[in-house]
Amino acid sequence: MKKLGKIKILTISAVAAIALAGSIAIAQTIRSGPQGKRDHGAWGEGREWGARGHGGMFRGIDLTDDQKTRLQQISQSFDERTKPLREQLQAKRQELRAVSEGSTFDEALATQKLQDMAGLQAKLMGEEFKQRQEMLSILTPEQKTQYEQKRAEFKNKRGERNERRDQ
Repeated sequence: MKKLGKIKILTISAVAAIALAGSIAIAQTIRSGPQGKRDHGAWGEGREWGARGHGGMFRGIDLTDDQKTRLQQISQSFDERTKPLREQLQAKRQELRAVSEGSTFDEALATQKLQDMAGLQAKLMGEEFKQRQEMLSILTPEQKTQYEQKRAEFKNKRGERNERRDQ
């Protein structure tokens, strides 16, 4: 009986993981522009760091030109440092899709691919954390206060949206 329960749990986990991988694959194809290049919309490739920098992280905070330059350097360094991780993660996603598209489903192989992906995602999250800390170290104490206020406002707005959605 316990063995049957474990099999059910593993099967449900594998199906959920495949659904997640599929949704990620679909999300990656949305808003693709010409030649497969992603359309960045309002946050185009030549984004301005002071007004809309880093996904809005520093929106509304007055940054000096030197700070903007340093933030851009940190971002470029992050992109270069994490490119191999992102490429490996993309390859694992493709491998997982290939496993799930076959006529027979290999649960053990799918689980292995998901575990590999989880490790890569954890490394990428660690790099993102380092990047954010590096960027925050550039701010003055007043700017950090502004940043924290903006962050709290954002969290409140997100919480309100989630509450409305859940109703």
